[in-house]
Amino acid sequence: MRKKTFTRALMLAIGISFAGSSLAAGDAAAGKWKALTCLGCHGIPSYTNAYPTYNVPRLGGQHAKYLVSALQAYQNGQRNHPTMRAQASNLNDQDMQDIAAFFENEK
Repeated sequence: MRKKTFTRALMLAIGISFAGSSLAAGDAAAGKWKALTCLGCHGIPSYTNAYPTYNVPRLGGQHAKYLVSALQAYQNGQRNHPTMRAQASNLNDQDMQDIAAFFENEK
């Protein structure tokens, strides 16, 4: 009986350590390279999209958690923007974390 308790506790500790690693902070240096296509629109001050006409938000200094949440929403269709959905569809969780870390540190 005692061996089962120890085994369960060990498995729980291992599971928690793996879960924590999947939520690790992004790597801003890696994000710099992954964000090159993003900068084509989001890196230009006062940039306005041609159609539909709207101001494209500058992402520098934005909170990483918000950026990851937004990318996930574009990826799963909760946010409706064809270009952003196409861009986000090719990103995995680490890519999103890295890109978000890069933009959070850009002023």
